[in-house]
Amino acid sequence: MNFKLSEEHEAIRNMARNFAEKEIMPVADEYDRQNIFPRDMIKKMGELGFFGTLIPEEYGGTDTGFLAMCLVTEEISRASSSIRGAINMQCVGTAYNILKNGSEEQKQKYIPALVSAKKLGCFAITEANSGSDVLSMKTRAIPQGDGYILNGVKTWISYAPVAGVGIIYAYTNPEAKSKGLSAFIVEMDKPGITVRVLEKIGSHSFPTGEISLEDVRLPKESILGGPGDGARILFSSLPDTRLGCAAGALGLAQACLDKSIDYCQKREQFGVPIANFQMNQAVIAEMATLIEASRLLVYRAALQKDDGFKGNVLETSYAKYFSANVVVQVPTWLWKFLEPTDIPVNIP
Repeated sequence: MNFKLSEEHEAIRNMARNFAEKEIMPVADEYDRQNIFPRDMIKKMGELGFFGTLIPEEYGGTDTGFLAMCLVTEEISRASSSIRGAINMQCVGTAYNILKNGSEEQKQKYIPALVSAKKLGCFAITEANSGSDVLSMKTRAIPQGDGYILNGVKTWISYAPVAGVGIIYAYTNPEAKSKGLSAFIVEMDKPGITVRVLEKIGSHSFPTGEISLEDVRLPKESILGGPGDGARILFSSLPDTRLGCAAGALGLAQACLDKSIDYCQKREQFGVPIANFQMNQAVIAEMATLIEASRLLVYRAALQKDDGFKGNVLETSYAKYFSANVVVQVPTWLWKFLEPTDIPVNIP
């Protein structure tokens, strides 16, 4: 196995790191505290190609692959876990999904706008009583005339309050169960769509909302794939967005490690930095080891996809599960050996 990044991947990572350090880190805490959505910053990320890694050049992308997507996500997440969510919203969960399943007309209409962030995106699956059991959703798109009438409520939808276009899942034939689920590309300013902002305890620069759909008229051209393709589209897209989440968790864990090392080098007890104490060295060593293991799992899953093994659901799940656990453990250790008044407030 070759663990060395290519020159292209090194350049992509460095560009993302420089942007994150110069543009995001100085304002990330303030934006999150004040619930500021950084639309201009998201636009800059689009201009730099951060949302085009999975998209061919003909649709405005860079076609640099899943590893590039993970590298960008990791570096952005080191600066702000909130802002890194834009990559899943603009690229992985929307533009790439349309690339895989859309008509040529849909690709031309939506993908360049999403990749450039001229139009913000979301994808709506979850409902109040339909979380992990996605096939129990109640939203319906009933065929009527030359289109569909969409009714239902989607909740905890990332980017719902700011999105201009969404991929919304609904049953077109409930009696057919999973074979009756369909996916639609929906312009979010259509009559009958209302969005309510939902409050969270964190990630305030990553807005979340509830989407109410009341007799929303959709043309037949809005369906993604075909009638009944929704389950296939949904379950094939989730491993892609999971990998983005895994890379985001990795970046956030790395940020906590960076802060821990910096703090241990600066704080002194008994006339020496606390980094000199073996107890703290052991904690740092365990953090670093877990983060490196997380990185290997994330990068392996990304490289498998880039090599053509797009169905690596198990390996992607390994990466997300492990990275999510690491990003919970690392800050817990950090707080154990810091005094409460000395905990850095600007951990993303």
